[in-house]
Amino acid sequence: MTDALSLTFSALADPTRRAILARLSEGEATVGQLAEPFDMTFAAVSKHLRVLEGAGLVTRGRNAQFRPARLDARPLAAASDWIGGYAQFWDDSLGALDQYLNALQQLGAPTGGAAAPLEKENDHD
Repeated sequence: MTDALSLTFSALADPTRRAILARLSEGEATVGQLAEPFDMTFAAVSKHLRVLEGAGLVTRGRNAQFRPARLDARPLAAASDWIGGYAQFWDDSLGALDQYLNALQQLGAPTGGAAAPLEKENDHD
């Protein structure tokens, strides 16, 4: 059994599925409407929708003969929370780099640009 976060990231790994989610963020759509911008069959779009449904990112309704798809963003919140947990790591890492660069500047050391060419020793020929 796969956990919900793994299912979310697996579903998001495909660019077509991400494009489908982006379209659904504008409102519900049928398979035909979702297939319009892609060079693929309705069956292929339906397969992508099944993956998104399996991850809990899409729900399908019933409206007469149509089964419009809707975005369910709740699993995206869990993915965002997981990624956001690394924000402190990046803040700390970038803060340490900033302190290091400031220390170099105070010492008068170059901190960017092209490196000065090294002089060759004993090059008197």
